[in-house]
Amino acid sequence: MQRAARMKREVEMFARDPPPGISCWPKGDKLDELEAQILGAEGTPYHGGVFKLEIQVSERYPFQPPKVRFVTPIYHPNVDDGGRICLDILKMPPKGGWKPSLNVSTVLTSIQLLMAEPNPDDPLMTDISNEFKFNRPLYLENAKRWTEKHAMDNTTGTSGPSTSSTSGKENHPQSSEKTEASGEDSDGEEMRRAPVSGAVNRLKKRPALQTKSGVKKQCS
Repeated sequence: MQRAARMKREVEMFARDPPPGISCWPKGDKLDELEAQILGAEGTPYHGGVFKLEIQVSERYPFQPPKVRFVTPIYHPNVDDGGRICLDILKMPPKGGWKPSLNVSTVLTSIQLLMAEPNPDDPLMTDISNEFKFNRPLYLENAKRWTEKHAMDNTTGTSGPSTSSTSGKENHPQSSEKTEASGEDSDGEEMRRAPVSGAVNRLKKRPALQTKSGVKKQCS
């Protein structure tokens, strides 16, 4: 099966040469369910935190992007209170930027970049986006407080090779839903660590949608 062979190579690549600040490993003996951790980068309010993520790889991978969500709560305009992430390469064209030449390493590196450079114009969390744009000191204070509370309290064990993190929950000021797109593409080249330069900058702006609560969102 193409997915099994591809995921075996990707897991081996992570073990041999992981991206800086990122680790990823299979959940048990399953290659279609992965766990990952991203270290908060210096110079961001997430510095010192260990953020755990879950990854599900569909049978159509690499023609369909993996599903990724934060397990560790994070105060970020592009991550909702369910851990879902607004990132273009997690969605199929034409709305998204996924293509089969990308891989799990690319996705996690792009999420790491998104943590350092949020995109407030395509948010999942409108209140946090407004803080980021109009009251940056308050955003930094809240994000740092969440990091200290949730990502530095290493009390929950993990099967992975690196520092564990808590999965405790706290409600965001506002939450919203995002929809997954689906579609097809083709993969005519050998799996490799795909380039991620500019991945965050390709996050697409959408027309605002009206939610039931009256709070507008843009990521879809």
